[in-house]
This record gives sequence, C-alpha cells and structure tokens, in this order.
Amino acid sequence: MANSIQYKRVLLKVSGEALAGDAHRGLDFRFIGRVCEVIRRSVEAGVQIGVVVGGGNFWRGIKDGGDRMQRVRADHMGMLATAMNALAVCDALEQHGVPARVMTAIDMARIAEPYVRDKAIRHLEKGRVVVFGCGTGNPYFSTDTGAVLKAVEIDADAILLAKNVDGVYSADPARDPAAVKFDRISFDEVLARRLGVMDSTATSLAMDNHMPVLVFALKDPENIYRVLTGEKVGTLVGES
Repeated sequence: MANSIQYKRVLLKVSGEALAGDAHRGLDFRFIGRVCEVIRRSVEAGVQIGVVVGGGNFWRGIKDGGDRMQRVRADHMGMLATAMNALAVCDALEQHGVPARVMTAIDMARIAEPYVRDKAIRHLEKGRVVVFGCGTGNPYFSTDTGAVLKAVEIDADAILLAKNVDGVYSADPARDPAAVKFDRISFDEVLARRLGVMDSTATSLAMDNHMPVLVFALKDPENIYRVLTGEKVGTLVGES
C-alpha cells in the first residue's frame, strides 16, 4: 500500500543553480520538466504547493556584484533573475498540465501578479501552484529568507528545501570526508554550529515561527514526493 501524503500545504524552495542542471548556468528545461512532473503528481495527490526560486543561475547579488557594484542595485538584479526563473518554472508547470501563477514581491504587473497573501492562498486552494519571485522584495535578504517568510505567511505545514546536498552535515561533505549527516537537528544547533543550512536570518525566522524545514537533494526530483509521503529522506530541521 502506498504511503499517504503527510502535508497539506508546503513551500518548496528551489535554488537557481538547481534549475541550471549540470550546465550550472542558464536553464536546463529537461531537468525542470522532471521537477514539474513530480509537482504535478503531488498536486493531484492533494498537496497545495508554493514554490520560491532562487536566481543564482543568472546572478547572485552579493557574489556577482561583490565590491564592483552598489549592494542594493546588485541585489535588485538578483531579484530580476528570480523573476525570470519563476516565469520559466510556471511555463514548464503549465506544459505538464499544472495550473500555475507567478506572484512577485516587486510590482511587475505586465508579466506577473503582485504578491497578495489572500490571493495566493485562494490560488493554492484552487489547486494552482504559486511560484513566488523576487524573494522578500528587499535587498540584503536571501531567497531562503524569502522562502521562510512566504511559508509562514501562507500557513504552510513545512518548507521543502531542495539543495545540491542530500541533507545537513556536521561539516561540508565535499571538503571533509569525515562529515556526519544528521537525520534530525534543531534550529538551535544549526545556529550554534553555523552549519549553513540557510543563512542565520532565515533559520531564526523559521525557528521563531515553529516552521519545520526538510532538507534534501533535488538531484533526484522524486525526493519531493518521497518527503511528502513521510519517507526518511534528507534531514529534518525543527524544534529542540
């Protein structure tokens, strides 16, 4: 017997780098299509899904702007990158038969809906996937913080943090072969050990609002569905 769905409403955070696939820049539509197919199955199973996309496949304000640009302008460019990714994901979802809407934290009325909480929730309740672009709409805040903020605002049951690694480790597993993977870890420990699951602002916001974060690898998009059905995939970050 198949496992039952464990979450009614979730916020899926997908990095821009993940959308680029093995090319590491731009958009890998084949990979995006695989992600959208899993999202389609999840929606058909009754899950309401919001998606927050990063923009690192095009531009990361603090990394790409560095000391060569004024930080606010560099971050605004990053927000535009997330808007492009949101449009691409929305289009791919619709090609897979999933009704979707793009909502942005910065007003772009000719290409996307402005973010309004009540309207976003109505979309979700009607079975539409809402793809959120532009992070929080403010410089100096990461898209991880934007994801936590949206999850809290739409009353999500959990955040699904899809990353390039398969969970939270005691150290960077790419650099330290002795790094140990956690099945579960508290927000307090993540902050105390500076594990970098999300930036400290995002982690604190999730902790203060009792929002569990499930960290797993997106390399196999099927992990999204596995997490939704309660399989032990990745790492659960939660209360102490």
